[in-house]
Amino acid sequence: MAKKILVIDDDEDILELLTYNLAKEGYEVKSAINGLEGVNLAQDFIPDLILIDIMMPVMDGIEAGKIIKNTEKLKSTRVVYLTARAEEYSEVAAFEIGADDYLTKPIKPRALISRINAFFRKETEKSTEEGILQIAGLIINKTNYSVTKNDGSIIILPKKEFEILFFLASNPNKVQSRDSLLQKIWGADIYVVERTIDVHIRKVREKIGDEYIGTLKGVGYMFKS
Repeated sequence: MAKKILVIDDDEDILELLTYNLAKEGYEVKSAINGLEGVNLAQDFIPDLILIDIMMPVMDGIEAGKIIKNTEKLKSTRVVYLTARAEEYSEVAAFEIGADDYLTKPIKPRALISRINAFFRKETEKSTEEGILQIAGLIINKTNYSVTKNDGSIIILPKKEFEILFFLASNPNKVQSRDSLLQKIWGADIYVVERTIDVHIRKVREKIGDEYIGTLKGVGYMFKS
């Protein structure tokens, strides 16, 4: 599942330019032409990151950002301002409402995309180090064996089921054989039949949904991202 980005800007040329380049990079992209439209769209889209202008009709970017940052189901969404306003007070206002970054126009699409890629990569590395993995719309928390979904629901998994999920999600799109999962989760000194892995995978799927873990028949399992 691709990372989701919402672009909010009243300049249709910029919307088209960013939407095209971000989609080409593999992101799922939606756009809005003003702050109010962006706030409403964000409620349904639940983007991972929002690129937002400040000077817009109907609702400006600062007011829209404030609403987004105070919306519970958007608490994990990053807000990055992309604006022609270079004065200090605009930048201060953006960071006071919780902005994650502030970039000034004119934009260079490749440089912006490199920055976004690095942002997501750094975020994933930091989260993994802290025992919190965010991937495919899930927040997998190693401190309490919980999985939080985009709809806000929290699922607590038994230790072995959680360890299997965390290991697979830490190595997305890479098939893991049953034997490698047994070695990693149970260790070489404990005898467990391969069927045990199948049972645990089935239970994980029942709890978080079938769409996250794929099966390569005769080989093993992988987390799909």
